[in-house]
Amino acid sequence: MSRADEIYRATCLDILENGFWDTDLQVRPKWADGTPAHTVKKFGVVNRYNLKEEFPIMTLRRTYWKSAIDEILWIWQKKSNRIDELGSHVWDEWADENGTIGKAYGYQLGVKHKYPEGEFDQVDRVLYDLKHNPASRRIMTNIFNHADLHAMGLAPCAYSMTFNVTGNTLNAILNQRSQDMLTANNWNVCQYAALVHMMAQVSGLEAGELVHVIADCHIYDRHVDLVKKMLDNPMYDAPKFEIDKSVTDFYAFTKDSFKMVDYQCNKFDFEIPIAI
Repeated sequence: MSRADEIYRATCLDILENGFWDTDLQVRPKWADGTPAHTVKKFGVVNRYNLKEEFPIMTLRRTYWKSAIDEILWIWQKKSNRIDELGSHVWDEWADENGTIGKAYGYQLGVKHKYPEGEFDQVDRVLYDLKHNPASRRIMTNIFNHADLHAMGLAPCAYSMTFNVTGNTLNAILNQRSQDMLTANNWNVCQYAALVHMMAQVSGLEAGELVHVIADCHIYDRHVDLVKKMLDNPMYDAPKFEIDKSVTDFYAFTKDSFKMVDYQCNKFDFEIPIAI
C-alpha cells in the first residue's frame, strides 16, 4: 500500500479522535450559506516522506497530480499571480477585479533581492546555491511577507521551503501554517515532492526526504463524514513515478514532464463543500 495513504490515514484518525474543536470560537472561514466553517484540529503535525522509496501520492482517493504540478509551476516557474496563467480554477475565489491574487505566492518568489553575488529572486537564489553552495544552511524561501499581506488575496498557507543537501541527496522541509486535510493535503504533498525532484535533478542531486510541518492541521465540520467514508476505502500500492531525465533547466519542466505509471485509486464521487 502507498506510504502516503498510511500517513494520511493516521493523521486524520489522530485529528478525529484527539483533536480540538473550535466550535465555541469565532472563525474567519465561512460556508457558501454564510455559516461559520468550524474545524477539528491538531497542532504541530510533522509528516515525513522518503522520495527515494516512492512518490507520496494517495490511493484512498484520486489526487489530480497534473493540476497540482501545474500549480507549483505557476508559482515557482512563472512566478505568476494571474489566474488566467493557471490551468485549473483553484484560485478563482480569491482573484481580484484584475484577475490576480495580489502580491501572493508567485509574486513573492519573483521579487529580486541583492546579494554579494548579484541580484536573484528567491527561486533563482535556491538554484544558484544548490549548485555553488550546497553545504549552505541558508537555502530557503519564504513568501509570508508581512509588509504585503494586506495586498494578498489569501495569506500563504504553504509559505516556506528549506532545502538541505546531505552528500548527493536533496532534502527539504515544507512549512505550512494551515492545512485542510480533505481538499488540500495530498495536493500539497504531491506538488512539493515534485518540486524537490525537479530541484534535485537540475542540480545534479538525488531527491531524498520531504518533511511536511503543519501548524494547524484540520478537518472542517462538514468534511468529517466524507473523511470517515474515505478512510474505509482500500489502499493500493503507490504508482511508479517517472520524470523526464533530459530536463536540465528548471524552467524547461512542464506538467507533461512527469508520469504516474499504474496509478490505481478509489473513486470519490461526493460533492465537497468549500470553505472560504
